[in-house]
Amino acid sequence: MLRQGSKRVRMGVLLLGVALVAACAEGAEPDTAPQARANEELIVQAANYELLAGEESRFIAGLLTPDQMFVSFGEVDIEFFYLGTEEGEGTAEEGPTATGTFLAIEGSNDSATDSHPEATTATEGRGVYAADVTFDRAGFWAAQVTADLSDGSLSGRAAFEVSEDNRYPAVGEKAPRTDNLTAETDDAPREAIDSRARDGEPVPDPELHQITIAESIRRGEPALVVFATPVYCVSRFCGPITDMAVELEKEYGDRVNVIHVEIWRNFQNTVVNKGAAEWVYRDEDLTEPWIYLVDDKGKIAARWDNVATRQEIEPLLKKLPPLSS
Repeated sequence: MLRQGSKRVRMGVLLLGVALVAACAEGAEPDTAPQARANEELIVQAANYELLAGEESRFIAGLLTPDQMFVSFGEVDIEFFYLGTEEGEGTAEEGPTATGTFLAIEGSNDSATDSHPEATTATEGRGVYAADVTFDRAGFWAAQVTADLSDGSLSGRAAFEVSEDNRYPAVGEKAPRTDNLTAETDDAPREAIDSRARDGEPVPDPELHQITIAESIRRGEPALVVFATPVYCVSRFCGPITDMAVELEKEYGDRVNVIHVEIWRNFQNTVVNKGAAEWVYRDEDLTEPWIYLVDDKGKIAARWDNVATRQEIEPLLKKLPPLSS
């Protein structure tokens, strides 16, 4: 186990968006006049935990209108600018451009994902915009995002950092051989196996807690590993992501070991599970949720930070052959 002294936790950059939407619901009247939109700025929140230079990365961002509504569905235009190696200094240099596609969080309304961007409430459409992009240099970058809503165009930007080297396990590396807790672990509280097993409740979804990452690798079997705390996640993404993992296990459990690793051994005392710390705790900084796909050779084939969706993961699972009996 590991005690996290600083309690510095990053569990979803869209927490601000949740607060803003709540404030809007309490009485703010949205301004929908097209002429007003032209002078308003889109609120852009870069949502990645780690972006790496020199390789294709999945950039994700959450968008809010000035009147504190989510921007959902459709596609947006993204322009990237290099800002230099020092935060807040340097002249912006033009970089790549990309189209951001909306990714709906599991359980939210995805019926309009092919439409134009719309201003919505959290219940109508919750998610992020994603684009695959290669950043040629480490340092600070900015994303200028333009969304064409039905009542006018909105544009805004957010700064973020691109790293030279990875802090977290990265694609192509050997996966940590982690002996995570399972439903059969006798010397751990049930809540340390899954935070939903509180007050003496049994571990829910036991099929996600049957095997360790180390054992899956030893068997030469692929694993889809979810690092999330369904109860204590600030961003509210962990519960839907864990629910998604349950559904993926039902459909693809004959091809991949789907494993849920709970973050906290003891949330009240800020003690992190050793198995989670090996992957997502660095320099007194805890980030979650994450999803990793480990191949049958024990190497990391894909990773998704903060937000992960079925439409990104499922095509990779469909390519996997059946597990040997």
